[in-house]
Amino acid sequence: MLKVENVDLYYGASQALKKVNLVADKTGVTCVMGRNGVGKTSLLRAIAGQQAIQSGSIEWEGQDITTLPAHARAARGVAYVPQGREIFPLLTVYENLCTGFAALKRSERRISTEIFDLFPVLKDMLNRRGGDLSGGQQQQLAIARALVTRPRLLILDEPTEGIQPSIIKDIERVIRLLASRGNMAILLVEQYFEFARNLAETYAVMDRGEIVMQGRGDEMVEQDVRRFLTV
Repeated sequence: MLKVENVDLYYGASQALKKVNLVADKTGVTCVMGRNGVGKTSLLRAIAGQQAIQSGSIEWEGQDITTLPAHARAARGVAYVPQGREIFPLLTVYENLCTGFAALKRSERRISTEIFDLFPVLKDMLNRRGGDLSGGQQQQLAIARALVTRPRLLILDEPTEGIQPSIIKDIERVIRLLASRGNMAILLVEQYFEFARNLAETYAVMDRGEIVMQGRGDEMVEQDVRRFLTV
């Protein structure tokens, strides 16, 4: 289980997160929603170890990881797919996938055939450069690269951004399948309400660095949530 408790995060004098509390466990997908600039990505970066927090704590699988660097969290099963995908455009698809090995012991450094069962298009593009793929294919590659690390916590920052509807459906299918196994917590930031509603077992809505609404996904009231998604 992931537990975020009373987390404050600052960029200089600007406070990005204010006493944020969040729980995500391995029973399903936790979706975080909100407008641009309200702190969603800052929260994910804090959990992944890419941004230090000023106060509060972050616990994963019963251990305090608040002060651990990103690579140490990755070794403990935390994988982060950032907004914008951030694949390596000059590396091949295969080489991009192999970058996930850094978080693994040498004996575990192999690409499971399941990666290609989840994302069949990648199998046919192993020797293509990442930068030659479409936006949707790059997003699938970014998620696949995270899955190479065999994560127990998968963090996804707006995986539907700029993606064609057919690939959004493919990504939704993969996330639903991973969540159904019950051995991986999935934390998803999303502005596309329908996508979040379809997947969320639990949800949280952020505004101005705070969580202003949260609960079970099946109790989500669309009108209430959308007030915090529109500009």
